[in-house]
Amino acid sequence: MFQAYNLFPHLSVLENITLAPRRVHRRARAEAEAQARELLDRVGLGAKADAYPDRLSGGQQQRVAIVRALANSPRLMLLDEVTSALDPELVGEVLTMIRDLKEDGMTMVLATHEMGFAREIADEVCFLDAGRVVESGPPEQVLGEPTQPRTRQFLHRIIEAGRL
Repeated sequence: MFQAYNLFPHLSVLENITLAPRRVHRRARAEAEAQARELLDRVGLGAKADAYPDRLSGGQQQRVAIVRALANSPRLMLLDEVTSALDPELVGEVLTMIRDLKEDGMTMVLATHEMGFAREIADEVCFLDAGRVVESGPPEQVLGEPTQPRTRQFLHRIIEAGRL
């Protein structure tokens, strides 16, 4: 079954990753493929370059989708609930990749319900409720000593559920 990570099911992993660099950014095929293979190796998927999305796990598909974005050399990545559709054991693969991207200096805006992960890697946390920022600041403050009642209520539920 094809997951909704926006990978084209009729294209191989390598073709999915090199499509935009070749068609939009006009990079030579050899250059785009070399970069794609380097990125795939970096995330432990080098052997999957010729595979098709339906032959990958959800975590692998998600990492390929992130690699596809990285192949376009973005200055900023927006990641919205990148682990939400994954089995719990696959979540770690994607979180490790995001942690590595941060260590490499990638600027990211990450929407997540993985509060422990947010506490670990975030420079700043914003708590949103009904589409509005209720509280923002360093993770220690927002997730450890929130000042707003709505933030405290949410965190209380998260802690009771064992997710922080």
